[in-house]
Amino acid sequence: MGAANPMRSFDAERLGRAERDAWAAYYLRQWRRFLSAALLMVREGFGMGRARTLLAAWWVLRANQQWAPFPDNDPDAARASMTRFYALVRRAHGLDLDPPRAAELEVEWWRAHRAAQHDPSLGSSELVDALTALYAYVYRAPAEAVREAARLRAEAMVVSDGWVAAGCDPTSPDLREEGDLLVRSYRSLLAAVR
Repeated sequence: MGAANPMRSFDAERLGRAERDAWAAYYLRQWRRFLSAALLMVREGFGMGRARTLLAAWWVLRANQQWAPFPDNDPDAARASMTRFYALVRRAHGLDLDPPRAAELEVEWWRAHRAAQHDPSLGSSELVDALTALYAYVYRAPAEAVREAARLRAEAMVVSDGWVAAGCDPTSPDLREEGDLLVRSYRSLLAAVR
């Protein structure tokens, strides 16, 4: 993956704010709003053409809908949808990655997050490890180079979990803090993969 690849030149501010909006929509089960945020995330983070961006955002939406029910979610279906997503990414950029492996790593951080969300005594180390593994694989970057980005993203999830536990108030300052952490996370990732 060369330095000119759009996956290595995204706008961290736009990507972080879009992810914050996607997370809020996910917990509010506002799927149209989630799809809108996913479109921006995919366009900004993966730099694919319009048709692939639309299809990729659709697969992100489907995977999240399949993952969302608790405790009766469908991780196999979520992985299948994310495999389709990563197959589009691979084709768009000619990447040397295995879509099922990337999807497995993606859904693993979802699992680690959900475990910590429902049992705070677990802490975030497993989540940081899972995010680090995903970034290192997808970006072909040394794990130590992307670990800070993973840590900041996990910290944003802790803020998000607090927002959820407090009732998902769309006017809460927690959303601003969450977005700021996500922006910092993506700045760190961008610095690591450029």
